[in-house]
Amino acid sequence: MRWLLRTAAAVAAIGLAAAPLAPAHATPGPRADQWWFDSWGIQQDVWPITKGKGVTVAVIDTGVNAQLPDMRPVVIPGIDLTGNGGDGRQDTDAYKHGHGTGMASLIASQGTKTGFVGIAPEAKILPIVASLSGTTTGKAVRYAVDHGAKVINISEASESADIYPNQCPPQLLEAIEYAAAKDVVIVASAGNSGDFNNKPAYPASCPGVVAVGALGQNGKPWKSTQRQPYVTVGAPGADVGWINKDGHAYNAGEGTSQASALTSGAVALIRSRYPQMPARQVVQRLTATAKDFGPPGKDDLLGYGVISIPRALKQNVPSSAPNPVYERLDKVAGAKKAGAGTTKTAAEKDDSGGFPILIVVGVVVVLIVVGGVVFLVMRGRKKPAAPSGPMPGPMGPPQPFGAPQSGPQQSPYQSGPQQRPPAGPPAGGPQNPPPGR
Repeated sequence: MRWLLRTAAAVAAIGLAAAPLAPAHATPGPRADQWWFDSWGIQQDVWPITKGKGVTVAVIDTGVNAQLPDMRPVVIPGIDLTGNGGDGRQDTDAYKHGHGTGMASLIASQGTKTGFVGIAPEAKILPIVASLSGTTTGKAVRYAVDHGAKVINISEASESADIYPNQCPPQLLEAIEYAAAKDVVIVASAGNSGDFNNKPAYPASCPGVVAVGALGQNGKPWKSTQRQPYVTVGAPGADVGWINKDGHAYNAGEGTSQASALTSGAVALIRSRYPQMPARQVVQRLTATAKDFGPPGKDDLLGYGVISIPRALKQNVPSSAPNPVYERLDKVAGAKKAGAGTTKTAAEKDDSGGFPILIVVGVVVVLIVVGGVVFLVMRGRKKPAAPSGPMPGPMGPPQPFGAPQSGPQQSPYQSGPQQRPPAGPPAGGPQNPPPGR
């Protein structure tokens, strides 16, 4: 599901006259309504260390309007995987909000026209237009990995995760494993129906993904953020503005989409500061340095806590610290290997003593031949009786072990029985948010 951004009634475009004057090539300060800058100490504690230089963030969404002055310097050519052609530098959002542009603006907007600034303004944005489905999103993830992204943001969610093994479409899970092997961090929005139906939503529910819940300026979880065990961390998502595809800056909005985008920006800042740090360690550091808001300890709203960018940049985390995102992914990968190994071992050995099966078969054949010769010799001493009926014909082809399957064959892409999706629109298409959202 693409979550629509709920905006406040008082929304205005901020023109050039409203943007603060800044020296050439300098990043302007944030607008007064970008409260997360003060909460994270971005200007004081983060930007003196890093602004995201050298890191490409892939935004899998509706595309990004690269013609906007705020976005033009940072958006590089991407791809449109919906079949419409193009390189992702146009926003195809059918709802006319510009969801992809909005997420990219939270990460790397330059603030040159609107004054709205991203938290990692020196990072690059790789736009990928893709509908949400296991197949297409998996292709988008692989494209991002193969085209230099070190962070992938997916501010989308489909509430059909429960029909899949591991709450993740198999094709997408394979792409996530590919990204992990290639040292790329994936971040996704946890979902926006926590106070409605609270269904598990992929890709946030997938192993190997940093799932982000939302909170407001008051430090409390946003009322609609998903309550699910897969939530990893929290980030600002309520009262968070953005820039739409027409270049208008909004002063308010709410959703885990924004929380995911800001977390992707935070990961870009860490990866810029520590370019040799593996993705696993980056996520471990982000999780271990999070601040515990909400219920004490790990909870289903904000996970292990709200990310703290200054702490993640400055505090060392022991290698023995928990790393739940990759621990879950490794567990799934280990289960796959164990299942494959068991079949091979059983086929290689004989149950009765470890003799190679070919030797056992050879012994049996010899015994049958010897027995047959003895039988014929003994029989030859008597006069054979005339046959009383037709001789039996040759045996038919060997039968397969077990009863033949009469129903649908199991999909080679699923680890369990094939399941039918629920009635209604396909999972890859846009889904309707809860009423009033």
